[in-house]
Amino acid sequence: MITPCSITIRPAREADVPDILAMIRELAAFENLEETLEITAASLQFALFGPSPAASALVARAGYETVGYAIFYPTFSSFTGRQGIFLDDVYVRPSHRKRGIGGALLERVAQVAVKRNCKRFEWIALRWNENALRLYDGIGAKTLDEWILLRMDEPRITEFANRKHLILGC
Repeated sequence: MITPCSITIRPAREADVPDILAMIRELAAFENLEETLEITAASLQFALFGPSPAASALVARAGYETVGYAIFYPTFSSFTGRQGIFLDDVYVRPSHRKRGIGGALLERVAQVAVKRNCKRFEWIALRWNENALRLYDGIGAKTLDEWILLRMDEPRITEFANRKHLILGC
């Protein structure tokens, strides 16, 4: 039996990349998004540990087993004039859920945000993930129903970037 004291959360190391990648694949399967998964060990390694890291990660460990992770990256708000943190993923393996590990990962990311003097800590969740939504509500996170998430995929970004816009009135 795993006790709360036997769970450790620490910054990810390069040696954690295979475990994090495996859990990203598990998360994609859980969210029914496997067909969108493009990440490789090399791209994850570069994103977390390359010369200019795009993101940071924490891992939760039970003894010698990695049982969860959180990946986050800095944001900026022109309204606050300060940095924020966006949580891309928080994931706990099914056999270790409902033990407080997800909340502990969120708490550690919040501690990073405090250390960095962040004004905001934000993330998105799937509407159907009721367990996650209950957790988020329980820690005091607010749902921002007035905002709509927008996205362009790579082909659309390229198409848009190559478009010639006419500026009227000049």
